[in-house]
Amino acid sequence: MSIDTLRDALPSYAKDLSLNLSSLASETVLSDAQKWGCFLACAYAIGEAQTVRAFEAAASQRLSPEAMTAAKSAAAIMGMNNVYYRSLHLMHNGEYKTLPARLRMNILANPGAPKVEYELWCTAVSAINGCGACIDAHEKTLREHGATNVQIQASLRIAAVVNAVSRVLAAEAALNS
Repeated sequence: MSIDTLRDALPSYAKDLSLNLSSLASETVLSDAQKWGCFLACAYAIGEAQTVRAFEAAASQRLSPEAMTAAKSAAAIMGMNNVYYRSLHLMHNGEYKTLPARLRMNILANPGAPKVEYELWCTAVSAINGCGACIDAHEKTLREHGATNVQIQASLRIAAVVNAVSRVLAAEAALNS
């Protein structure tokens, strides 16, 4: 499935999403690896089948196998971390923040992609999963590694559009099943 096929699958009420998807696909603020890894990580984070297939196909033409795996690992590890750290952030009892997480996060040390790429992908997935603590932590790391506000914003825009596209397609599939 291609990005154009994905866009064509969107109902008319989601025309803005289709247009945003098209403009983000041709975005030049991010490198191709940053952009397509972000698309792929976001699609995997949500898990809606049409969206995953479309971005898997598109990314496979632009990313190395290692970068593909790294983008998927960003979705996987943030799926865990976002729940854990968002919970700590929301809990009033600050003692939980002092306890060791005791969750394996080895992938963060050597994700198989350059640091800025991986951090952009983790930031986008964290936005989808609604973890402010993780968004702040990854944004800080990105800034320390020279990423610009515009690049970070682009990853968030991709997250927002992939999330909305996935939700619309899931709703339409539910309605038609």
